[in-house]
Amino acid sequence: MLKVLGRATSINVRKVLWLCEELGLPLEREDWGTPERPTSDAAFLAINPHGLVPVIRDGEFVLRESNTICRYLAAAHGRTDLLPADPRGRAGVEQWMDWQATELNNAWRPAFMGLVRRHPAWQDAAAIAAGIEAWNAQMRLLDAQLARTGAWVTGGTFTLADIVLGLAINRWRLTPFDKPVLAAVQACEQRLAPRPGWRLHGANGMP
Repeated sequence: MLKVLGRATSINVRKVLWLCEELGLPLEREDWGTPERPTSDAAFLAINPHGLVPVIRDGEFVLRESNTICRYLAAAHGRTDLLPADPRGRAGVEQWMDWQATELNNAWRPAFMGLVRRHPAWQDAAAIAAGIEAWNAQMRLLDAQLARTGAWVTGGTFTLADIVLGLAINRWRLTPFDKPVLAAVQACEQRLAPRPGWRLHGANGMP
């Protein structure tokens, strides 16, 4: 059985848990990244020397990096609806997953760490304000893409991009600051509402 290592509150672990729900894939989850089981523990570092969650064990195969794990699981289970087999279709999904992991994550980090995590190192008011502005700017780009497709991030089909960006939308909405009205983003959340994986791991009260 697939093992997922990481705390259930981690946004990156939640990506994998949501995908497993979409796949109907049974799993065992081990809590790591908690005070009781920190990722600095030697037992975890032996599995992932980067000290980050999630990590999966699929038999003898060990894999880290949440977006890579999602791509692996979708491909391993033949879900070409979530990750197309043709190079152009796959690239269209992966470009939005990569944007989430780079541009969008870098934009939200100062505001989220300062306002939600209240981390002492992220309490500079000017940096938080700049982070809010950058985060809203990136979300406007996502809103424009969703308005163009009129449906999901890459078009008419729900894909891995919608899992990783659905969680990002939820984080943006729940972080306390002034936000523009983004109609296409709101409509995307409404489309996600019926999905069990979204209810369990996306719109579950955690940013």
